[in-house]
Amino acid sequence: MGVFNINKRIVVGLIAGIIVLSLAVAALSGQAGKEKPSRGDAIGVIYVEGVITGARGEGSIFGAGVASGPSLMEQLREAGEDDGIKAVLLRINSPGGSAAASQEVGNEIDKLRQQGKIIVASMGDVAASGGYWIAAKADKIIADPATMTGSIGVIMETQNMQELFDKIGITPETIKSGPHKDMGSPNRPLTPEERAIMQQMVDDIYQQFVDVVAEGRKMKREKVLELADGRIFTGRQAKEQGLVDELGNYYDAIKLTGELAGIKGEPVIHEFGSTSPFEKFLSGVSIPKSPGSDFLGLSAGEIEALRELLKSQPLF
Repeated sequence: MGVFNINKRIVVGLIAGIIVLSLAVAALSGQAGKEKPSRGDAIGVIYVEGVITGARGEGSIFGAGVASGPSLMEQLREAGEDDGIKAVLLRINSPGGSAAASQEVGNEIDKLRQQGKIIVASMGDVAASGGYWIAAKADKIIADPATMTGSIGVIMETQNMQELFDKIGITPETIKSGPHKDMGSPNRPLTPEERAIMQQMVDDIYQQFVDVVAEGRKMKREKVLELADGRIFTGRQAKEQGLVDELGNYYDAIKLTGELAGIKGEPVIHEFGSTSPFEKFLSGVSIPKSPGSDFLGLSAGEIEALRELLKSQPLF
């Protein structure tokens, strides 16, 4: 028997055992949820954690998480299609990231609100730049007094390493189809024309950001421009400036969301996305490309099947 077959049996056996144990715990506690409130009184919680990107995947237990735009959009759509979800709480812990990804997520939040769902943003440690862009799309924003937020602005950086290359004897050669195709390359400085082009790009995205804040916060554009110089605020400062509605923690945000949605009593909390360590583990495993390759003896089909199985089971 090969080592991969042994590994496969060990992995499958461990996961199967965990699933069986989880099912037993779920059955013994609360008779499979019979005493839970109606699903119609549910609040969906969507986590925006890490740098916002347009890439797929949410990171894994082995590395820093990212707030995947495609994943967040999928979760928002799932919440919209679920009649039992009366409101959505966005729990944000993000320093920002891609403007385009933040904009895409924001557009899905708009669609969700148009369906009649209440959206509340709850800020944790930080909800800045793209994190604030997403928060500004919500009906209400609640932050901790010490939350770092704001940073309303856009930044684009390049590095000119020409002098370093000269010192170490590297002579880059570039073949390009047009004068600006290597704009921003570290091999040379920006030309005045290229600097103007990049500044125009930054200014355009910045104006879009200001529009989002002005519309979402129902503020005069002139007031937003006074605050949108890239500075960060504490949650308390942001409230004083009208960028945040209330101060409070996650549980205060849950309470506010329930009240706005007209939920009576304790709401059911439904968390979207991968939340168990096992799901995060498998999300960090690349599916083998070729039929003969594997991970710990597990084929691509087996990895994908385990992912789906873990999503459907109440693992603790």
